Order: sequence, then C-alpha cells, then structure tokens
Amino acid sequence: MRFPRACGLLLHPTSLPGPYGSGDLGADARRFVDWLAATRQQLWQVLPLGGIGAGNSPYTSSSAFAGNVLLVDPAELRQRGWLDAAELTPDADFSAQRINYPAVIPWRLSRLDRAARHFAAKGSSTERNEFADFCHRHAGWLDDYALFMALADAHPGMQWCDWPAGLAQRDPAALALARTTHAARIGFWKFAQWCFFRQWHALRAHAWSHGVRIVGDIPIFVSYHSADVWSRQELFHLDESGQPTVVAGVPPDYFSPTGQRWGNPLYRWPTHADDGYAWWIDRVRHLFDLVDIVRIDHFRGFAAYWEVPVDEPTAIHGRWLPGPGEGLFRAIAGALGPLPIIAEDLGEVTAEVHALRRQLAFPGMRVLQFAFGDDCANPFLPHNYEPDTVVYPGTHDNDTAIGWWATANDHEKDHARRYLATDGHDITWTLIRAALASVADTAIVPMQDVLGLGSEARMNLPSQSDGCWEWRFEWHDLKSWHGERLAELTRLYRRDGTPLK
Repeated sequence: MRFPRACGLLLHPTSLPGPYGSGDLGADARRFVDWLAATRQQLWQVLPLGGIGAGNSPYTSSSAFAGNVLLVDPAELRQRGWLDAAELTPDADFSAQRINYPAVIPWRLSRLDRAARHFAAKGSSTERNEFADFCHRHAGWLDDYALFMALADAHPGMQWCDWPAGLAQRDPAALALARTTHAARIGFWKFAQWCFFRQWHALRAHAWSHGVRIVGDIPIFVSYHSADVWSRQELFHLDESGQPTVVAGVPPDYFSPTGQRWGNPLYRWPTHADDGYAWWIDRVRHLFDLVDIVRIDHFRGFAAYWEVPVDEPTAIHGRWLPGPGEGLFRAIAGALGPLPIIAEDLGEVTAEVHALRRQLAFPGMRVLQFAFGDDCANPFLPHNYEPDTVVYPGTHDNDTAIGWWATANDHEKDHARRYLATDGHDITWTLIRAALASVADTAIVPMQDVLGLGSEARMNLPSQSDGCWEWRFEWHDLKSWHGERLAELTRLYRRDGTPLK
C-alpha cells in the first residue's frame, strides 16, 4: 500500500515531559500533538504501547493486547475525583531528564490502586456502566490478562511455569478458585486497562482533530512470562512443563558480534495456520483500534526466523527456519482488508524477505546511518530508494545523529561528507534534510535529532539490558527555531499535504 507523501517524528510517550517521573497520556502529550501540527508534521510514531518487561523494554510486555498502565495520566484520575491533590505529590527521586523506573513504577501503580479503590467506592453509575461495557467488549483478552497479572502479583519473582501446577496448566477448577480468591486484584488490573484505553482514545482523537496520525509498533514475538503464552500454550514451542524448548533471537550482526538472544518463545506456526491465524488476526485488529499505521518489527522473521536452543547462552549457535510467509498476511488481509503496514526489513535481509515484502506491497525501511562507507549500491543511500519506503536518520535502536557522527570511522565520514556535500558541522539537520528530500513516501525523524542531542539521549542499545528506554526531553529544550526549521523543510520538500499541481 502506497502512503501519501508525509513526515513525522519518532517519540515514545514515556519520553514526554511531565511532573510524575515519566511521560504519560496527559496534558504534555496533547501539547506535543499541538506542536507536531504547528510544524506541519502528519505522523507521530511511537514504540509498542504494551507494558514494559525485562530491562524496562516496551518490546517485552506481559500482554500483546494490554496497554502500558504506567502511561495513565494521574491528573485525569484526580479530575474524576478518584485521587486528591496530596496523592499527586511527585516523588523526590523523579527526574525530568531520565526515567527512574525504581521510583516511577511503584508510585504510579500505587496511585492507580488508590484510584481503583475510590472508583469502587464512589464511581458514578455512568462510569460503572462504561467500565462494565469496556470489560465486556475486551473480555477475549482482558479476562486472561487480569487473572494472569493477579496471579503474578500473588507469586512475585516466579515465572508462570513455576506456579502451582493447577494454575500453570490452567486446570478449570484451579482457575475458578483463583478468580474468586483474587477478585479484588483482578478488578484492579481491569480498571487500570480501562483507564489506559480511555485516555489513549482521547489522545488519539486529539491527534486526529489536528491532522496527526499515529504510527504504532507490533513486536513479532511476545514475552514468555505473559498472559498470551500462559493462556495459549499450544501456540508456542513449549515442553510438557510449559518451559520453552527453543527461543528467538538474531545471529551476529551490526549491533552485536554474538547476536541477540532475545529469549522469547517461538511460535508453532503450523498450529497458527490450522486455526486460520485467528490469534494474529485478533492481535492486528486490536492494534489498529489504537493506531492508524502499524510498523511490524523484525519483518524478516516472517520469511525465516533464527531459532536458538534454549540452553545456548548467546545467539551464535542457532539456525534459520521458514516463517509463515505470505499465508499469515493474506489471512489478516482476508479478515481485515488492506491495511497500512510498514515492514521493518533491517538486519540480515535476503532476497526472500524482499520478495515477501513486495508481494504484500508493504513499504520497507531505510536508515541513513547505515548508508555510508560502502559503494554507490548501498540500499540505504537515498539515490537507491523507491517511493514505497519509510526513511529515518536513525531509529530507536541507533545512536543519535550526533552520537553516530562522533563514532563513525574516517571512511564513513569521508563518504558522508562527499555524498551530502557537508563538512559535518551540522550533521543532524543534514541528515534530516536528506531524509525529507528523498523520494521515500514517508520520512520519520527521532525527536532527539530535532533537538540536536548526543549519545546521552540514545533510547536503546540492542543487547544491553541496563540504562535503556530512560530518555526524556523538557520543553525548554525545544526552541522556536527547531519548529520553524522543521516546518520549512517539510514545506520545501512537499511533505505537508500539498498536492501536486
């Protein structure tokens, strides 16, 4: 599917300013949308919206369907009368520049818990009806998710396979007893999800009203310790005790000489196919209820995926196996119709992967930081782009443009100087200009690059488990000239919606 010529910014909501230790779905998110619209941006790309997991990564959620309850705006809960002013006093350990997760997580969860108790005690009949309707409409995933989270709370530090056997293997009698025993906590997790979805849909409506569309992200794999794996064990490569037999990853590459051992359980693709890919159809349908465009992470894994034996400490000793290929996406399209999907086709991409993307007519991705140091045939160089492309100076897995330039080797720098006609003094805006000027239908710029920040603002370093996903910006970082320059380039390269004459 071809996209209209447009551009936008990459910023996860956690990186927004705000008084409560991390960005959320409140006033600062709406202010950011207003700024996007004022600078003629039509797209806001976010990372996965699910809860965070190991290393605080949004790619390791406890559910493929649930939202990240840490994004719930506490101020809106106060407006509804579920919190009072004293309960919104920020923790002394909060930082405006970085997310201090050990402080933020308990503070935000405790406020949600208090709000849930106040709602249970004095919620209006209208609010109670809205909550009941939400629970009914989302019961297909919400019931298992809320029970899973309540059981995880009751068994802290344990993987689900180590829970009592009746719970781990989902014995109906054991589950029925658990629903009664943990009814209050189940209700809390359902309430928290209702708050997330209410606030997210309000924010998305605000974005629509300003001509801004949301680009979401769907990880190819799900976490082992998740409601999805626990509730649908037959869909994953697990042994009789529920332990994974093989796990996901990628072989050695640009980012890591030992590859990346992600550790996610792998899908039993024949079982998915026998079921008409129903779980995947539900997952994609659900995400498109939240966002307008979806970026599919690790698209090459649908052509072939890297299988790592569970006892291997790294991803070096794995093997390629065929993925579901075109069949999965034809099933999704058959159920949901043509969809605006971006294929993240980075890494070790083969002719098979390119062929699959072309068959499905999904635009692929190009990253300018990968363009320099080779010859003129490098596919990341703008003169090799096709229109059905999404171009980035860098992604959330890259260093910032300034950080990249500081560590690039002499050969890369020489090539970039000659290709971009620059001496490197303004490398950030040189890359932004190259992206927006290209024939790629879509250009997405990380917010860090608009602000001209260095490696201290990097969002993620693949294969590193600590210190990632923490960066935040402050409004005083954003000067008027940032928006003026971005708007001018957007107009100059006709990415502001201006039609061809």
